[in-house]
Amino acid sequence: MALRTIRINGDEILRKKSREVKEVNDRIKILVEDMVETMYHANGVGLAAPQIGILRRVVVIDVGEGPIVLINPEIISKEGSQIDEEGCLSVPGVQGMVERPMKVKVEALNENGEKFILGGEELLARAICHELDHLNGVLFTDKTVEN
Repeated sequence: MALRTIRINGDEILRKKSREVKEVNDRIKILVEDMVETMYHANGVGLAAPQIGILRRVVVIDVGEGPIVLINPEIISKEGSQIDEEGCLSVPGVQGMVERPMKVKVEALNENGEKFILGGEELLARAICHELDHLNGVLFTDKTVEN
């Protein structure tokens, strides 16, 4: 495992759309391990592959219940609404209020290439939406709302 450099706002890669992972192979598994290690080292709740310069649809999240790996994630349902403060490892020192769904369901592959569906509420729903935005070149600062 290795720590990766987190790209900071202004780096053009953060504004690009990530490509689908065609095969969950050893390279993807190493990427996932590195992402988890990098996220923990930076005291983050989530990390998307573009944040470390890799344009692949891979996300890791940990809201305090252990790491969740989402490969090629797609939100299949959203419910409700919540507005809360967000920050981002790629936008250090900046916070903003962002509206997100209260509940989401996402379909993805895990680190073994197995398809699964994950339901998330509150912070997990927020983290899923935030990280999936990164896969499409969107930062939370694009979505901030006035208090």
